Amino acid sequence: GLFGGMAGCAMIGQSVINVKSGGRTRLSTLIAGVVLLLMVVFLSDWVGQIPMAALVAVMIMVSIGTFSWDSIRNLRRYPLSTNIVMVVTVVVVVFTHNLAYGVLAGVLLAALFFANKVGHYLRIDSQLDTDGERRTYRVVGQVFFSSSDKFAAAFDFKEAVARVTIDLGQAHFWDITSVSALDKVVLKFRREGTEVEVLGLNEASATIVDRFGVHDKPEPVGNLMNH
Repeated sequence: GLFGGMAGCAMIGQSVINVKSGGRTRLSTLIAGVVLLLMVVFLSDWVGQIPMAALVAVMIMVSIGTFSWDSIRNLRRYPLSTNIVMVVTVVVVVFTHNLAYGVLAGVLLAALFFANKVGHYLRIDSQLDTDGERRTYRVVGQVFFSSSDKFAAAFDFKEAVARVTIDLGQAHFWDITSVSALDKVVLKFRREGTEVEVLGLNEASATIVDRFGVHDKPEPVGNLMNH
């Protein structure tokens, strides 16, 4: 931009061309940057004599060289979510002529697919003590908006036990929805007359639970229990 050119990024194209041309060290990147600087600062008049059509042809060849043709041949081998992200990104870029829109669409889709995938990696095991008075639930995984329903559904609120321990030493709470799910679980047990103990919250989870949770705050709990 300081030299009157269009804003852009040559990192991907330059890196791919360097690797395909045999460049493997930082020297290849240094040489590319220095040569480009010399062309812009000292050889700009000569570079300006190059026909635009020739530069377009160079860019077309760069595009062909940097495109991963194997990604098309291997569509059947890739996960469906990966294929959807790739195709949507390309389609949005082609129709809008704006790379930023394509990247934004791809990032949003990838985030949704990731959240859905991580939401399935939640396991809740339970064990009843020998005296039959205490059941311990051990939560392993990530608890957030995508897995909060699964978290709440894993507890048996009708079981006649005096005490319940919820071990969260291997779990992580990410958002307000997960904290709300924990509140609902604790309050449902208390409505059934069961004493509940929550253990093992890591520092980050404890921070968000202390800020937004109500099960350990007397006044809000009293209002909820009355309703």
